[in-house]
Amino acid sequence: MPKILYKKYDKKKIAALPRVNFEGRIVVILTEGETRKAVDYLLTQPILGIDTETRPSFKKGHQNRVALLQVSTPDICFLFRLNYTNISPAIVYLLEDTSVLKVGLSLHDDIISLKRRKMFQPGYFFDLQEHVSEIGIEDRSLQKLYANLFGLKISKSQQLSNWEADVLTQKQKLYAATDAWACIQLYNELLRLKHTGDYLLVDEEEEAGKNL
Repeated sequence: MPKILYKKYDKKKIAALPRVNFEGRIVVILTEGETRKAVDYLLTQPILGIDTETRPSFKKGHQNRVALLQVSTPDICFLFRLNYTNISPAIVYLLEDTSVLKVGLSLHDDIISLKRRKMFQPGYFFDLQEHVSEIGIEDRSLQKLYANLFGLKISKSQQLSNWEADVLTQKQKLYAATDAWACIQLYNELLRLKHTGDYLLVDEEEEAGKNL
């Protein structure tokens, strides 16, 4: 039976879905030495999920610098605290790497934020937002895409928390790791659906119009 997908997922349905969280190991990176070891490991992997977090600014016209870079494999996520390490040479090496696929969402914005800390030449990246339309999905947010493809909810409760705090809370760490890890899951499912065609795309607005 084909998987039912929606052109646009109804946000009101998300609250009732079961929550999904990253269940692997989370490692917080605070020093250059730790960064080098983490990058060496990450560049042995076939695919990485990537995301960033920035402390929100409530002052008009002011934007804080990106504070966290999270990079995940399917079972371990590294949280690089850029407000401690900045964009070190090892992180530049990771971001410019052209051999390991790095999957994210709205990568254009993430890359601009990272470049504000240090210029680099982006390597091998895949932006999910640029490819979900290939199977007819119009939504672009991580939460809606995950709900659509997996029927599970990614919590966004920590999105506006302080990402420059001296110590990240367990909820912050889990939130950050889940966002990066989820990109891998979405990428793998997107490729599977494109390869098999095993889905049925539904336009809820059209269906609602027919029932009037």
